Amino acid sequence: MTIVGAGMVGHTTAHWLAVDQVADLVLVDIIEKMPSGKALDLLQATPVRGIDVKVVGSNGYEETAASDVVVIIAGIARKPGMTREQLIDTNASIVKRVVEQVTRHSPDATLIVVTNPLDAMTYLTYKVSGFARHRVIGESGALDSTRFRAFISMEVGVSVEDVHAMVIGAHTDKDMVPLPRFAHVGGVPLSHFVSPERIEAIVARTRRGGAEITELVGTSAFFAPGAAIAQMVMAIMRDKKRLIPCSVYLEGEYGEKDVCIGVPVVLGSGGVERVIELPLNDQEQAAFKASVGAVREMLTALKL
Repeated sequence: MTIVGAGMVGHTTAHWLAVDQVADLVLVDIIEKMPSGKALDLLQATPVRGIDVKVVGSNGYEETAASDVVVIIAGIARKPGMTREQLIDTNASIVKRVVEQVTRHSPDATLIVVTNPLDAMTYLTYKVSGFARHRVIGESGALDSTRFRAFISMEVGVSVEDVHAMVIGAHTDKDMVPLPRFAHVGGVPLSHFVSPERIEAIVARTRRGGAEITELVGTSAFFAPGAAIAQMVMAIMRDKKRLIPCSVYLEGEYGEKDVCIGVPVVLGSGGVERVIELPLNDQEQAAFKASVGAVREMLTALKL
């Protein structure tokens, strides 16, 4: 499989995937020699962990030929005070060039999009690639949901293994839609453990999960995004049938068409094998529709 964009998120994703021996890896980046150096560094770690994977780096795409999965992370990262939406012009140009290359060399691949603004870049990838919708998937809720789960675990004081929660909607600070009504701890509803006021605080922190890290570190997060990407890749490569919220192209689900946005899906060897339509209440439905509206505004800037 291939990771395009060997920066912090890219090489962290490669690390998670290598540790779990999910696939042989190709790291691609335009910075001369850098992906080869990072690939070599990771490869040299494999004997310590007893990991039998091949890792190579490249400034081109020849080595990526016939990849089963291609993760697209290439683009400029968010800086403190910058919104994901402000990245759209520059990153749209980068993603378009990447998609043209990877589809030429790996026409049967499943594409996982990570570049921000996520939902717009997923839509762009879907349109430019010409692939069926089940083969173009944006990270979105896979990352937002793990942040939601982490904050719930911290609040309740239980293992993260027992916390299940999801975030749908746009992958933006303002417009994502955490769903506390569907969250539970070992099968017990979240509301049994946490007051409505604390639930709202957890939701608010989830929405700012990425911005909080950017303010602290000075650039975008990488450990959690890399782990979320690796989870998606593993679900596809090992046909695990995982239910993970991801940004996908809707064809009538949730009453929406011709837009990419985060919804629960089942990921397996066929990519998106099912879209799960949740029974949203009026408040949740209104929040989701507003989220879709925010994504549609971004799509107008793509001029597709």
